[in-house]
Amino acid sequence: MNYWLVKADPDTDYSIDDLVRDGHTEWTGVHNFQAIINIKLMKPDDLVYFYHSQKEKSIVGIAKVSGVPYENLEDPRKSWAVQLSFVEKYKQPLHLSTIKAKSAFDSFLLVRNSRLSVMPVPKEIQQELEKLVV
Repeated sequence: MNYWLVKADPDTDYSIDDLVRDGHTEWTGVHNFQAIINIKLMKPDDLVYFYHSQKEKSIVGIAKVSGVPYENLEDPRKSWAVQLSFVEKYKQPLHLSTIKAKSAFDSFLLVRNSRLSVMPVPKEIQQELEKLVV
């Protein structure tokens, strides 16, 4: 199993509360070349950290890849999508400032390339993140 992080703006796009309500969603609208490469590597049952961008800048829960990635032919721009299912909403968000404060995360793409909307989470980073979840 692999771990990923996806970002969404909860004010204008989609939030963890939307995923809680819906139970699952198609994660669409990914146009960035590197993010598309990452989506293509996702496999069913991989776990996904759900990150609220913009104002919140926090990991707020966990989703699971529940389908095979596919090219979104309904999007006039080249994009890929994947089905995600709700797993868990954190009691307390894990703020980016907390992550950045720990040297164990210096190599984490969330810290190094904060604009990337879909990124892998290496196992050693995932293990450190789990230590911080309340």
